[in-house]
Amino acid sequence: MSNPVCAPAPSSRWLLPVLALLSAVAPLATDMYLPSLPRMAHDLGTSASGIQLTLTAFLAGVASGQLVIGPLSDGMGRRRPLLVGTVLCLLASIACALSGGVEMLIAARFLQGFSGGAGVVLARAIIADTSSGATAAKRMSLMMVIGGLAPVLAPLIGGLVASVAGWRAVMWVIVALVALMYMGVLLVVGETLPASARQGGGLRGMLGNAGKVLGTPRYVGFALTMVFAFAAMFSYISASPFVLQNVIGLSEKQYTIAFGCNALGLMLGNIVNVRLAGKVAPRRLLSIGVSGLLLMTTVLMVLALAGMPRWPALLALWLVMPCLGLTYGNAVALALAEVRAHAGAGSAFIGTFQFLGGALVAPLVGLGGDHDARPMAFTMLLLAGCAAIALFRTLRLRDA
Repeated sequence: MSNPVCAPAPSSRWLLPVLALLSAVAPLATDMYLPSLPRMAHDLGTSASGIQLTLTAFLAGVASGQLVIGPLSDGMGRRRPLLVGTVLCLLASIACALSGGVEMLIAARFLQGFSGGAGVVLARAIIADTSSGATAAKRMSLMMVIGGLAPVLAPLIGGLVASVAGWRAVMWVIVALVALMYMGVLLVVGETLPASARQGGGLRGMLGNAGKVLGTPRYVGFALTMVFAFAAMFSYISASPFVLQNVIGLSEKQYTIAFGCNALGLMLGNIVNVRLAGKVAPRRLLSIGVSGLLLMTTVLMVLALAGMPRWPALLALWLVMPCLGLTYGNAVALALAEVRAHAGAGSAFIGTFQFLGGALVAPLVGLGGDHDARPMAFTMLLLAGCAAIALFRTLRLRDA
């Protein structure tokens, strides 16, 4: 019997694009202003590490927001928390645009991330509600392909807008995009979790579900694979304005193009994953992605020790991205398949530790100053190694 509270049939073809837009709040709210970070640091009278705290605050907000909103949705359903979170994200985005100093901007970015976490966590939960196995992996990757336009277009748009009207105008563009997200939720996204399938929600329910979710070894292993891989990518994202411009010597325009090309590499990995889903087991695709990530970050570390020669370094950074594309969708789908009865909580824990990891590495990669690529390369290699350990230990558990 169909669920009467699901989105109407005419809107169903728009569901995946809307979910992709919701899950893209993080790259939209970070990548769009990345080209402006050096200018923002100068205008606000702070250091590279100081302005990177706006990234840390946003990611910490996304992490904690998911931890609250995901379990709540297991008891309340998906649609209501999604609507409320998107409205609050819109208000926080306006506060970012109006911030008068770096302290206010850091606070507003935290609130923006906390409320925006609703879209990130619930987009994954909605897919887990409606599909499983290879189909879920394919939909996760397809959502990432659509959402992958965000990191391609965001720095291009952000760089163009900043060059014409300054970095505050970039913040107002983000406000407009969040308003579009709200309209998408209002018009397209129906309820995918019927009352009969809901678990205990709220903070008390979260504590009860946490033991079940975190007590599932294969869920934990696949989730950690995703978390470590994402943190490796965010090491690159947070350090890239300084490494690519100050170390490798790219101009602001060249940096924007290079960042967009790398985002296309991430999309390519997801497209390959979509095409191979159902033909190659998700576990095998995930193993290939993580192995490639470990190999390419090793190459990048060698290049960093050699002074980051321009073209070899740019090529190595690009080759990291398709490996991540093969990693994300498969790791998330395999993890959530282990805890389908608690998809909201399962998605929340993945997202919480994913963005918390990103928040922690953002200031670390700047500790060597804004003219040293070695902290970024070392951090990426370390995290890729952790992802490989988590995955291959989990695969042995599965085969035991």
